[in-house]
Amino acid sequence: MFNGDVKRKLEAGEVVFGSFVKLDAPAIVELYGIAEFDFVILDAEHGCYTHAGLENMIRTCERMGMSSVVRTPDAGEANILHVLDSGASGIQVPSLRSAADVREVIRKAKYWPLGERGSARACRAAAYGTLPDYEQRANRETLVSVHVENKEMVEDIEALCAVDELDVLFIGPGDLSASLGHPGDAAHPDVVAAIDRVIEVAAGRKHIGTVVANVAQLESYVARGVHYIAWLSELGMLRGALNAAAGNFKSYRGEAK
Repeated sequence: MFNGDVKRKLEAGEVVFGSFVKLDAPAIVELYGIAEFDFVILDAEHGCYTHAGLENMIRTCERMGMSSVVRTPDAGEANILHVLDSGASGIQVPSLRSAADVREVIRKAKYWPLGERGSARACRAAAYGTLPDYEQRANRETLVSVHVENKEMVEDIEALCAVDELDVLFIGPGDLSASLGHPGDAAHPDVVAAIDRVIEVAAGRKHIGTVVANVAQLESYVARGVHYIAWLSELGMLRGALNAAAGNFKSYRGEAK
C-alpha cells in the first residue's frame, strides 16, 4: 500500500528521478512507470485534483512500483492529512516562509511522538486497519519536502537545515527569481547566488532537490549533490512533443483552401 522507495534511495546516496504531474490521468502515471521514473510529484497546488482523484493516482503509482509525492496546495492540516491517509509516499509543501513554518508541517505530517498527525487506522495508507505498526512505519518512511522558493526561506537556510524530520529542500528557481525581483530570470546573478547559498549550506545536512529541463542542468546539479530531480512536468514534455510533431507539417499549412 505504501511505497517508501524514494526516501530509502535518497538515504542510500542514490539520485532519484521524478517529474511533476498536473493532469488527473492515471494513464500518464503508467507511462512514467514504464519509462522507469522513480517517483512523480502529483501537483495539487497547480493541477486539478480531487481527493478521490489523488488517491487513484497514488494507487497507480504503487501499481507501477513508483513513489508518489504530492505537492499540496498549501500547508493546511486537512490537505496534508488527506494525501498521507490516501497512501502518498510523501508531501512537498509550497509557500512557506521560515523554519517555524516547516516545523508546523512536520507536526501535521508525523504521528506522536514526532508530531500530532491525526490517527485513523481505517485509512487506505494503513491497509484499512490491517497494518498495526503503520504509525511507526509512516513516521520512518514518509518523505517530507518543502519548497525553497522565496528569499525568506533562503535567508533562513541554516535554521531549515536544523529541522528534524525534514528530508528535502526543493529549490524552485522560477518563484525564487520573482521573489528576488527578477521574475522569469533564473540565470540572474542574484538568483544564482541564492541557489548556490542553499546548496552550500544544505549539502550533507539535507537532501536537495530542484527541477531541470535539460541534460546540462541535470549534470551540473547532480555534480553539486542535488539528488532529488524533477524533470519538467508531463505538460511541458507533452507540449514539446506536440510542437515537434506539428513542425513536420508546417510546410503544408495554407495549401488547402
